[in-house]
Amino acid sequence: MPRKHVERIAVGDGEDREQREERQLRLGAWIGNQRNRMATLSPERVEQLSAIGMRWT
Repeated sequence: MPRKHVERIAVGDGEDREQREERQLRLGAWIGNQRNRMATLSPERVEQLSAIGMRWT
């Protein structure tokens, strides 16, 4: 995933579109940071990310 990749999600209560807001999450940057910090992450965190298909290289 490119570092500049952004995911847009809707957050808010209920199904009323007017009560939801859209947020942008910099997912590409977050994934890159996790890869760079792998050596300092807890073993449990590495295991959780690996379990959901995280590619470390």
